[in-house]
Amino acid sequence: MARNGERQEGRVRGVAARAGGWSARHRWAAVGIWVLFVVLAMGIGNAVGRADVKESDQLSGETGRAERIADDAGIDEPAGETVLVQARNGQLRATAPEFKRAVEDVVKAVEGTGAVTNVRSPYAARAQSISKDGRTALVQFDMRGDPETASDRVEPVQEAVAGVADDHGALRIEEIGAASMNKTFDDAFGDDFQRAEYSAVPVALGILLIAFGALVAALLPVALAVTAIVATMGLMAIVSHLQPMSDTANSVMLLVGLAVGVDYCLFYLRREREERMKGHDAGAALRIAAATSGRAIIVSGVTVCVAMAGMLFTGIAEFQAMGLASLMVVAVAMVGSVTVLPALLSLLGERVEKGRLPFLHPDKRRGGGKGESGSRFWTRVLGVVLKRPAVSVAVAVCALLAVAAPALGMKTQNLTLDQEFGDSLPIVATYDRVNEAFPGGSEPAEVVVGADDINAPEVRSAIADFRTRAVSSGASRGPVEVTVHAAQNVAFVYVPLVGGSDQGRAEKSLALLRDEVRPATLGKVDGVEAPITGQVAGSKDFNDQIVGSVVPVFAFVVAFAFLLMLLSFRSLTVAITSIALNLLSVGAAYGILVAVFQHGWGASLVGAEGVGAIISWLPLFLFVILFGLSMDYHVFVVSRIREARLQGRTNTEAIRHGVVTTAGVVTSAAVIMVAVFSIFGTLSMQSMKQMGVGLAAAVLIDATVIRGVLLPAVMALLGERNWYLPKWLRRMPDLTHDEAPAPAPVPAAAAKGGEELRV
Repeated sequence: MARNGERQEGRVRGVAARAGGWSARHRWAAVGIWVLFVVLAMGIGNAVGRADVKESDQLSGETGRAERIADDAGIDEPAGETVLVQARNGQLRATAPEFKRAVEDVVKAVEGTGAVTNVRSPYAARAQSISKDGRTALVQFDMRGDPETASDRVEPVQEAVAGVADDHGALRIEEIGAASMNKTFDDAFGDDFQRAEYSAVPVALGILLIAFGALVAALLPVALAVTAIVATMGLMAIVSHLQPMSDTANSVMLLVGLAVGVDYCLFYLRREREERMKGHDAGAALRIAAATSGRAIIVSGVTVCVAMAGMLFTGIAEFQAMGLASLMVVAVAMVGSVTVLPALLSLLGERVEKGRLPFLHPDKRRGGGKGESGSRFWTRVLGVVLKRPAVSVAVAVCALLAVAAPALGMKTQNLTLDQEFGDSLPIVATYDRVNEAFPGGSEPAEVVVGADDINAPEVRSAIADFRTRAVSSGASRGPVEVTVHAAQNVAFVYVPLVGGSDQGRAEKSLALLRDEVRPATLGKVDGVEAPITGQVAGSKDFNDQIVGSVVPVFAFVVAFAFLLMLLSFRSLTVAITSIALNLLSVGAAYGILVAVFQHGWGASLVGAEGVGAIISWLPLFLFVILFGLSMDYHVFVVSRIREARLQGRTNTEAIRHGVVTTAGVVTSAAVIMVAVFSIFGTLSMQSMKQMGVGLAAAVLIDATVIRGVLLPAVMALLGERNWYLPKWLRRMPDLTHDEAPAPAPVPAAAAKGGEELRV
């Protein structure tokens, strides 16, 4: 068999086998090319810099139009800040001398910093910033300079306000605004998120040490994943000048890159080690791994890339950035796995086992080093599953459908401040107090009015009429403020919405403005454009756009994944079952998300009490990511079952062999993913908790119930129908490149039909 493995390159079939063979023969060249690629990508990326997504590019619809009107006019709205002054005991009124002195002290203190402009006292004429009950007042001002960097300059202002608060103990004196909120969140959670990203690599390395029991073997997957991530960071900067990127896209790329980079390397290494355990020499073992696991990696990688490309159909710049960044890191990791990894394994040879940890070595845990070693646990589980496949399918499907059932009542929205952070930060309580005293005042709707002549009598009359009707319609309780930029022919109308932080009620108020008040006022003036934006409008428009993109994204991902499975396995049955099992896995993850974060079942275990909704971007994001990542396991397991079937095993034995021999690598890969995603489930931001819990739960379900129970049970029931391909489809391109490596290195163990092994 070793001689068979040394056949001429002309007998080799498949891109992965050829790439692995070339890399093994030209190992220093392969390693050098990879290092040069990583260095060049990062160097060029640093030189050109990264172009980030602009706010005006984030959405289509009214929110996007409003941003573009302001951008085209060259207007940068300043970062507005507010200081709440309120009696602690509820008795002191804004007319009291002590209250007035406190307000005057706040005005003097913030003006004294030199960092603010346009300071407005609640006692100024027509200020309208004293609450109806007379117990709360607002001092408002704008930060000087670029609003994007205002959080870097707000600290002296916060300190000045805190000093005034110390001098007036009977009053609450608290600052809130875009700059102060961003500063507070960055201080509280900026490092938190970064630590979670950095801790992912040590966690993965620790689990790989347990999986391989050898330091060098454990380091290889991490090294491949890290170099793929570094190279992709450079590529992201280059590509960003065509498709702008973002910090969020960078974080998603890191997660996906670590997951697939480690997975692909793990698949390859485990197969190479298994072939050496059977008695093949290092060269033959490497070539067999290239022809089998290498091919599975390419099929899986292309499928994941297609899934990630689904995000490009959303029309949302942030999603497009995440999709493109994820697609690139998967492609880079895939190429690295079938090129530089074989070269490194060829260079290392038996030294890949260096740094062996005797108490952790997997061969000892499995009880041997020869033959078909596999997971004892999954061997026992499979014994039950294959004995009663129909019962196993029924139980597993019913369990997954029960878990998925809560998803039918899923409610999605952009989380409000108190939903996102709970009561973990004092500024959240300030936000609630402002909303209670001035409903909608902390996040007003913003009407951006663009006209040929903003000072034309009919335009000014329409704006005045809009202000009046906004209150009389019940959409707002006022005050409705107007800022006119005459030189740019643009006006901003700020409308506090009835409902405040209650997203549902606030959206009803927004609908009144958009559907009734605006058409009856500004909509009657020719040449006037008046899109309505703001936090509530942005959330509504984002949700609408996400909902509108669900069908095309789902259709694209499912259709192309089906086609790839059909071409790769030349089986209509495998293609259909692949899609069905993946959809079950995603549905179960949705159900867990809704149960925990919307209904609050077990929410205290993850610190998610009282959220009541799923953040709007997560369902589509989870579908794309999970559909892609779960294909890793599916392709790997089914490829091994198909390979065993080609060797002449019965259907049941092929299933048993495929699942048991891959159980170790699938379990190790799943444990790494679950551990890494769980880190994000511990963060304070509810959106990150939801992402972490959703990803971790789905991967866990996929690697256990789906791949360990449902897949083998379904394939056992189908029997030879697993490989059914209608005659009219047999003219499809043959991408299978069937390889049937013999199970032992003896001449008699040739591939089925007496053919010699072709690797």
